[in-house]
Amino acid sequence: MRRPPLITALLSPGAYPERPPDVTLVQTHISYVFILPEVVYKIKKPVDFGFLDFSTLDKRRHYCEEEVRLNRRLAPDVYLGVVPITFNKGQAGVNGAGEPVEYAVKMRRVPDNALLYHAIKDGRAGPETMGKIARTIAAFHKTAETSERVAAFGQALMIGYNVEENFEQTARFAGSIIGQGRYERIKAYTRGFMIAEAGLFARRIDNGFIKDCHGDMHSEHVVVSDGIEIMDCIEFNERFRFSDTAADAAFLSMDLDFLGRHDLASVFDRAYCEASGDNEGCGSLMEFYRCYRAYVRGKVAAFKSIEQEVGEDEALEAYMDALRHFHLAGLYADGGYRPMLVVVRGLSGTGKTTLAQAISQAADMPVVSSDIVRKRLAGMRTDEHASNAYNEGIYSPEFTDKTYNALIDEAGRMLASGRPVIVEATFASAGRLDAAIEAAIGAGARVRIIECRADDEIVKRNMAARAAIGTVSDADFAIYKRQKEGFEATQAQYLIVNAATTFKRNLRLSLEYIFN
Repeated sequence: MRRPPLITALLSPGAYPERPPDVTLVQTHISYVFILPEVVYKIKKPVDFGFLDFSTLDKRRHYCEEEVRLNRRLAPDVYLGVVPITFNKGQAGVNGAGEPVEYAVKMRRVPDNALLYHAIKDGRAGPETMGKIARTIAAFHKTAETSERVAAFGQALMIGYNVEENFEQTARFAGSIIGQGRYERIKAYTRGFMIAEAGLFARRIDNGFIKDCHGDMHSEHVVVSDGIEIMDCIEFNERFRFSDTAADAAFLSMDLDFLGRHDLASVFDRAYCEASGDNEGCGSLMEFYRCYRAYVRGKVAAFKSIEQEVGEDEALEAYMDALRHFHLAGLYADGGYRPMLVVVRGLSGTGKTTLAQAISQAADMPVVSSDIVRKRLAGMRTDEHASNAYNEGIYSPEFTDKTYNALIDEAGRMLASGRPVIVEATFASAGRLDAAIEAAIGAGARVRIIECRADDEIVKRNMAARAAIGTVSDADFAIYKRQKEGFEATQAQYLIVNAATTFKRNLRLSLEYIFN
């Protein structure tokens, strides 16, 4: 990883007046963010992407000042000011003496657990929280500045320029991060909507809905402790911030879908529409802007995935983020959000549990495991070993039917609420797999099936390794051999991943199959 000397020097605690015990660096595609215990310093990268230009020191200072001014509208307690940075003989100094070589936005550090993203992950964000956020945003939109110049950015010609720029800048990714077919469908949907709804765009201008908005409302920018604050608005490009208020709200709605919480997105949408009174903006226009917002997020992540100074793991994470956002944009273009059922099937010891958990972490999707459901039904702890022989006790055909029925019911309830889910089980019976597929289709979900395979020697090694650490599974090699005899093929489309291939490769193949 190659970093500019100044950025490396700013990793030293001595560079800061606070003299922190340590400094953590986090990068975005446009910023270096230095995290201290109480405060954060954000430096803009000297980049020019066309849609933003931080290529000179004067421009970076100007946009630092704009960032503070604009963000104090919705997060007045977070933004502390702009500070100069000096660099002499390899030593960096924040607010140091000498000629500034950079500028940074100084912010109060917001604990991770105060952000909406983490509140959703921890189960702390429910309908009440979403209602408060919706009302905060609606109130901001009602008082946000507008003018004839601002309103001009709501013209269909200007919006069309923005969306066409997105397609031009992402054409290089078509056929890789975004499938060629999906790329063309999103483009066709976007262009078609703008032609068909030209009158709607004109009415939005006439009715005063084009405002100086936030422009980047997603769950990692929303603070939900001690009231609602929303950080990190777009300061670098007016045509991304001067927008329809529906486009602003659509960003957070889309992000909730991205996190697999369509249930919360629906609550937010209803509360925002009620608080804003903007019924026209809450229909097909909101869906159009959800598609647009998902596509922009995909574009940003795709750019980050190919930055030379981004580490391998971070680049892979950005790649997966882009893949998922482009997938979501495609769902909106194809008719609306739909949840996803991912079935990870395979014989014991083939690595399906490990793969399912890795997909879950990468894609923000919960896992429902047959091993856990089975022991829960039996009143056992998950770490409690069942001594039943094959086809006996909790592994009898009758109890196995009960397990799969409960497994499919639980997954079906999640899908019906709009949440995606991974189901991890052997699914040796094609009939049981068909039942899971039918339940998913009945809930309006898309289905992806991944089958894990491994040769006998790899299975033996896997089982020996998990026996040493203890897992929820009770299967041994003898059970694996019995399972193998009765494992039924499926007529459904599916992806095969083989344990002989590296795990990282199998995970990437799985995610590309799910989201492309």
